[in-house]
Amino acid sequence: MVHVAIGLVVLVASAAALAALARRFGVSEPLVLTLAGVAASYLPFVPAVHLEPEVVLLGLLPPLLYTAAIRTSLVDFRANIGTIASLSVGLVLFSTFAVAAVVWWLLPVPFAVAVALGAVVAPPDAVAATAVARRIGMPRRIVTILEDESLFNDATALVALRTAIAASAGTVSVWQAGGDFLLAAGGGALVGIAVAALLALLRRRITDPVLDTTLSFLAPFAAYLPAEQIHASGVIAVVTCGMILGHGAPVWQSAASRIAERTNWRTIQFILESSVFLIIGLQVRAIVEDAWSSGLDHTTLVISAIAVLLAVMVARPLWIFPWSLLFQRLGRSTVPLSYPTVVSWAGMRGVVTLAAVLLLPEDTPQLPVLKLLALVVVAGTLLLQGTSLSWLVRRLHLRGPSRSEDALQKANLLTQAGAAGMAALDAAAGPDTPRQVVQSLRDRLTWRTNAAWERLGRAESEQRTPTAEYRRLRLEMLRAERETVLRVRDSGGMDYEILQHVLARLDLEESMIDRFDETEEERREPLAAPAAAADCDHLRAAPLLREPTEPDQCAECVAEGQSWVHLRMCLTCGHIACCDSSPGNHATEHHAATGHPVMRSVEPGEAWRWCYVDELLG
Repeated sequence: MVHVAIGLVVLVASAAALAALARRFGVSEPLVLTLAGVAASYLPFVPAVHLEPEVVLLGLLPPLLYTAAIRTSLVDFRANIGTIASLSVGLVLFSTFAVAAVVWWLLPVPFAVAVALGAVVAPPDAVAATAVARRIGMPRRIVTILEDESLFNDATALVALRTAIAASAGTVSVWQAGGDFLLAAGGGALVGIAVAALLALLRRRITDPVLDTTLSFLAPFAAYLPAEQIHASGVIAVVTCGMILGHGAPVWQSAASRIAERTNWRTIQFILESSVFLIIGLQVRAIVEDAWSSGLDHTTLVISAIAVLLAVMVARPLWIFPWSLLFQRLGRSTVPLSYPTVVSWAGMRGVVTLAAVLLLPEDTPQLPVLKLLALVVVAGTLLLQGTSLSWLVRRLHLRGPSRSEDALQKANLLTQAGAAGMAALDAAAGPDTPRQVVQSLRDRLTWRTNAAWERLGRAESEQRTPTAEYRRLRLEMLRAERETVLRVRDSGGMDYEILQHVLARLDLEESMIDRFDETEEERREPLAAPAAAADCDHLRAAPLLREPTEPDQCAECVAEGQSWVHLRMCLTCGHIACCDSSPGNHATEHHAATGHPVMRSVEPGEAWRWCYVDELLG
């Protein structure tokens, strides 16, 4: 047991270190981890690793699917359900039989066994797809489609594999196969919905973040195991449960529980993803040696491996492009040709393929060769598609989400939320509410909103914005406060539990400021102008630019001897005034005095406008 424990510690530590290095140098994490595993498998002191399929299907797959599902937008899934269904069901079945035809032609195996291998290599891997997408930065719609496809295609492949294994034993008919598929899909969805409803009921009554996080850890297994017991799809059950719980989390969970859940699942995802691809590499040596000594002609073996890899890679665009054209003809899609091009090339395989091939019975003809073919597909797609996908995205001039555009939308949304918060404060505050309490709440809300807008500015000087100065000073205060608490702790003059509570409160506030700082210090990009709000007449009527009255300065600030933070222009009269983060708030004062509705930023590289009347961005 000690050797097993040491091996697990070394495995996780090595995987984490290699993943961190891959992130540091901007290369594909799955590819680096897999290649490192391959190299390690040939070292004399590294023991042979044999991954049991039950470990993957019961221990690794449910939590990996769940952590992706709870971050998946149910709204985006509904909007792309046609595309996702064609990829996760139609494409998987098409790839299954395309590979089966190649294997049946080249190898001395029954057609049912060839279909089983086709089902093994058909589903792209959720882990590989999201890892590459996060690294290279793709348009959000492409990432959404790839992630959602990868969540559901495993279910189709595993059902097809189960049916093919039964067919090879002569115990299933075509009608039974269709019935099994409907049971797997429908039964899995029903189980996922039922488990999600039960967990949502419990979460409404649990406010302790520790208990809620424990419940969250049980969720993927609570959905997967019952579904598998009734021969439904545990994969669909986990994904359905996770998407429902993720969508309802802001209503059912407390804020502390949501923060704890996000942090813990991100940690689990990182450890499992990194370990899985390292384990894949560690199995290479044993799989290659077994296949090489299987008795099959080596030339046939190499040709079969190349042919299966090509079949997997070619089947995807052969399915995607006709369906994309069909969707455009039906008016259900308006995406450019570059989108299906990228989706058709993003077909990396991963852990599910290697786990599924281990499910084949031991008496399967040419089993060592089939394992090698599955391994070649995983390694080949990670190497060829995983490394060239970023080049393809750049070649097609596709860009990921603009950080500056995201900051603009965040500022707009926070302004809308802040207006609702102010209205709630006015309604809830009574005549007996202390004025200083109301003012403190107003100041806190104003600070948060202004901080989001300051993110958009580009002051020419090195002067800190008010919120940046607030963060700097508050962090200094927290440092001094923590040092004082630690001195009291070390002196032994205070109960330890009290000290822990105080330190936890200081840590929580500092973590909030640190996270805000991370967002604020991101690389800034020129801001593109978003489309004018469709329901704002003022934005539609306002010009994009006007001749300024006082270029490059706020006349009121100059007259009052104040310094501004960022400048805004009134699009009715051209008046230049300072933003709400500036001491004078002269842009807002100008609107209050004149009623002119729309102003715009005049900071370099910015082109957004704001309507004071409708509180909309355009």
